[in-house]
Amino acid sequence: MFYKIIQDEKILKEFIDWLPELQPTEKFYMCLFARSKYSKNKEGENTLPHIKSDKAQLKRFVTDKERMFLKIKQLEIQLGWYQQKDLIVPQEVLALYITPNPREMWRASIRSMVKLAQCIENENKLMNPHQEVLSEIQRTKSRTCYIDFDIDAEGEELEKAKSLIPNVVNMDAVTLLQTRGGIHCLIDPNKVQKEFKNKFWKGMTEIPGVDQTGDGMIPVPGCCQGGFVPHFIQH
Repeated sequence: MFYKIIQDEKILKEFIDWLPELQPTEKFYMCLFARSKYSKNKEGENTLPHIKSDKAQLKRFVTDKERMFLKIKQLEIQLGWYQQKDLIVPQEVLALYITPNPREMWRASIRSMVKLAQCIENENKLMNPHQEVLSEIQRTKSRTCYIDFDIDAEGEELEKAKSLIPNVVNMDAVTLLQTRGGIHCLIDPNKVQKEFKNKFWKGMTEIPGVDQTGDGMIPVPGCCQGGFVPHFIQH
């Protein structure tokens, strides 16, 4: 028995094709999480109390488009080998995320050198250099291909939120990603029409259910998200 990260190969491959083409110094940052909120029962009780963080990191890495499918496939290790405090992480709490905006590796390298020097100066002998570098890569956006608006809503509330989007931005600049708890509205700023340029961000933040904006991580379409398969939806 193995963990199943890829749930729909077709959806995943279409997503990889959709991602922006990378420049020589760019990579995508990805992270596999164990999310405690996916273990809650109908009463809201956490059935896996040993997973303390809502986003416990299990594996994170950088990749390009060409190797992304293989890198994700390599996450499908034997069931039981993902653990938190020596306790097994079950399949149903796994969620794979990505930064759709590329990360700048050269600038992240410089920032990593500064960070490691600070750790040495502060005699932080317990720091993990590998993790410090990955954190700097995660923080170092190369360019804005998409502005992410996370809309946390379901049912009628979600439909109402979706109906308001065309009022604040032209829809040919929008990609909608259906997730377990709502949608991610990904807006390509280069496609936003002139009439919306100076007001779409404010307009999007005023839509009910929008709780995170900007350069966020999104669930990977075609992969696991707490028993759900994220996918793009038509609008």
